Amino acid sequence: MHRYWLLLLAAIGCEVTTSMKFSEGFIPSIAVIVGYIASAVLIIFAIKRIEISIAYAIWEGLGVFLTTIVGACLFKETITLMKMVYTAMRITGVMGLYLLQPAQS
Repeated sequence: MHRYWLLLLAAIGCEVTTSMKFSEGFIPSIAVIVGYIASAVLIIFAIKRIEISIAYAIWEGLGVFLTTIVGACLFKETITLMKMVYTAMRITGVMGLYLLQPAQS
């Protein structure tokens, strides 16, 4: 079961680290496409054992959070109070979905 969670984390990593802001030129654009394909393939394998609503919520929520951090660190984008509030709301929603799922054997 843990391997499916690792696949989900790898999918998130492929999505977040493959920033479209790096995609100027042919080679970086190909890297973005490959990263997104890898992310899709990994999440497809992850949802074999993780409920799709949980997997997608974590993928989206953690992706938004990490992308916000990457944007601030690499691209000097601002992190405002409202960005933090709405990101926290997304994470809270993801945690709620996770906690509501039935226990798995």
